[in-house]
This record gives sequence, C-alpha cells and structure tokens, in this order.
Amino acid sequence: MKSKDSVNVEQYVHSPEAQQKLYKRTLLVVVFSQIFGGAGLAAGITVGALLAQEMLGVESVAGLPAALFTLGSALAAFVVGRLSQRFGRRYGLSFGFIAGGIGAIGVIFAASMNSVVLLFLALFVYGAGTSTNLQARYAGTDLASEKQRATAISIAMISTTFGAVAGPNLVTPMGKVATAIGLPALSGPFILAAVAYILAGLTLFIYLRPDPLLVAKAIAVEQEKLEKLDVSSVTKVLQNKVNRIGIFVGATVLILSHVIMVAIMTMTPVHMQNHGSGLSAIGMIIGFHVAAMYLPSLGTGILVDKVGRTFMAIASGVTLAIAGLLAAFAPGDSFIWLMMALVLLGLGWNFGLISGTAIIIDSTNIHNRAKVQGSVDVWVALSGTAGSLLSGVIVAYSSFALLGFIGTYLALLFIPIIIWAHFKGKNQSVS
Repeated sequence: MKSKDSVNVEQYVHSPEAQQKLYKRTLLVVVFSQIFGGAGLAAGITVGALLAQEMLGVESVAGLPAALFTLGSALAAFVVGRLSQRFGRRYGLSFGFIAGGIGAIGVIFAASMNSVVLLFLALFVYGAGTSTNLQARYAGTDLASEKQRATAISIAMISTTFGAVAGPNLVTPMGKVATAIGLPALSGPFILAAVAYILAGLTLFIYLRPDPLLVAKAIAVEQEKLEKLDVSSVTKVLQNKVNRIGIFVGATVLILSHVIMVAIMTMTPVHMQNHGSGLSAIGMIIGFHVAAMYLPSLGTGILVDKVGRTFMAIASGVTLAIAGLLAAFAPGDSFIWLMMALVLLGLGWNFGLISGTAIIIDSTNIHNRAKVQGSVDVWVALSGTAGSLLSGVIVAYSSFALLGFIGTYLALLFIPIIIWAHFKGKNQSVS
C-alpha cells in the first residue's frame, strides 16, 4: 500500500502542468520561509561580536561568535544536506531552521546568566539557521530548467532581504524590549531570531508538500523508464557522476567570496564602535550591507543565466577587491565611506553566491545534488569560521585596514583560478 506522500509525488510525474504549478508553489513557500530566515540571520551578524566583547571584555575574541555560528553552520550544512538527499528538502530545511531557533534561545539565556560557556554552545547551535538559510536557495531549483536555475536562486535570495534588512534596524527597539523584561540589551535581537527561525522551519514543514526534490527524483526515474533503461544501474551510475572541475569552480567562488565577506563584515561593528559610533549607526550600515547581499539577487540571477556563470564569478572578485580597498582606506568614523565599502562587500558576495551556486547545480544531477550541495556548504561555513577567527586577531594585533587589504588580495587571487578552471573544463557543463 502506497503512502499518501508517494501518491502525491506520483500525480506530478506525468503532468508538466502540475509540475509547473508545484514549481511556482515551491518558490512561494521558500519566499515566506526566507523572509523569516533573513530576520533570524541578521541578529548574529549585527550584535554577536558586540555581545562577546561585552561579556569577555577582550577585543581579540570579537570574531569568535561569528566563528562559532559559522562552525555550527558547517555541521548543520552536512546534516541538512544528508537529510534532504534522503528524506527531501522539507525535513532537512525545517530541522535546520528550528535548531537555529533553539540556539538563539540559548544565547538569550547565556546573556541573562552571563555564562560564556553557554554563549559559545548556543552560538554553535544558532549557526544551523545560518546554513539552512543559505541551503533553502536550492529548494526552488529542483524543478527548474537549466536556464531558470540562477533566477530561481535569486528569487529565494531576494526574499531574504525583507527580514534581513529589517533585522539590523530593529537592534535598538529589540534591545529596549530585552531591557524591559530584565535581559541585557544586546540579547534583544536574538529574541527576534528565535521567533523568526522557528517560524521559518514551521512554514517549510507544514507547506513544502509534496517535496520538490522527491518529485524531481521521481520524474528522473520515470524518464529513465521511458528510455527503456535499467533504472537501478543508471541511477547508481548517476549518483557517482559529477563534473569535478565544475564543482571545484563553484566551490572556489563560494568559499573565497564568503570568507572575504564574513571577515570584513564581522569586525566592522567593533571597528565602528571603537571610533564612537552608536548601535543605531552600526545597525543601519549592517542593514545596507545585508540589503546589498540579497536585494540585487533578481538582477544577478538573470545576468548569471544570460551572460554566464564565469563572467559573474569574475565580477564578484573585482567587486570584493574594491570593497576591501574601501574598507582599508575609509576613516573609522566615516559613515558614508564605510557604508559604501559594506554595500560593495555585500554585492560582491551576492555575485559570487548566485554564480557559484548555479555552477554547483549544473555540475551535479538530481541523484546526488543535495548531498554535494551540503558538502560544499560545509567548506563554505568552515571558511567563514576561519575568516571570523582571524579577523578578530588581525584587527586586535594590527588594524582594520590590514584586514581590508587581505580581503582585496584574496579577491584578486581567485580570479585567475576561475579563468584557469573555466578553460580547463570548457567542454563540460560550466558556462
């Protein structure tokens, strides 16, 4: 006897019209979950470093919170990727978001008890929401054609903007809420994060039915049957078949653009506070930065689909290099120059994320895609951890300017790597 879920999947396999409706419905569900997820993501970005500095009293560890939740996001990326591959996007993504919400609750308790150990543990768990917020971008691509993939990614990304931009600008109001109920002001944004992440997880768990990845798998199996192929043997071959050069290119773009963005972004609030800026100004600049990370997504997705993956990956490197230089030369008390640096930093990350993600999708197939995506995101998160840790040490023992120069160097370094890999694999699926 077939389960209700399997019957629901089968009704889409033979109907292109039903598949198109499910594709649009999936994007709509992802849009709502990403709005909540973006709000949860913004809390850690804005005040995580400030909270650790306040509790520990040492600037050199200010990058530790971002390192912890990016390390936690690495583990979550692995788990979410494996759960998604086996059980579908619904289970993997809802698990990750709810875990992130539980971590945010832990941060609130840690701040109220002034427990550094609990803070570190909770930030680690909170990182699950960060990686899940990124992995949700894949859900909309499962039923998309090759020419729709980057656009589908961009729709998920731009949805994050609504919550992610609102989050940093709610730092002061949420701080007042926290103070009113007897909690430290800096724990306020994590109240928002807890509610937002849990709502994102529940949205996906309740409404992402039937699961787009399971439907895509069923469609692939049916196509194999129609071609009169041995389904079991073909599936086994496809599970092991990947374009390794394409995955290398995509991973390089994702990892290096992420480590540059995380390193500079993490220390900007501390740098600004040390030069006399208040939480409102810091929240506003981070808000502009997060807007640049997500708001241009629709245009970026269209460009990646139309102009090409490699061109936009190189554009990412150039934009990030300019952002690093601006950050290095901008006066610490200059709102305008730091805002420009952070906007370009977010834009360069946006170019890299969408082009790199599209390359990864092009280089895999439906039988191994979620697993490979999760594995790549593990390395992305680990690179973010390294960037967060080193950024605090670099600024504490040298300067914020040096951090900007290092970001520029890394951005320029990966451009020839992308060009080399592109020409080496030009006969494969990277375009």
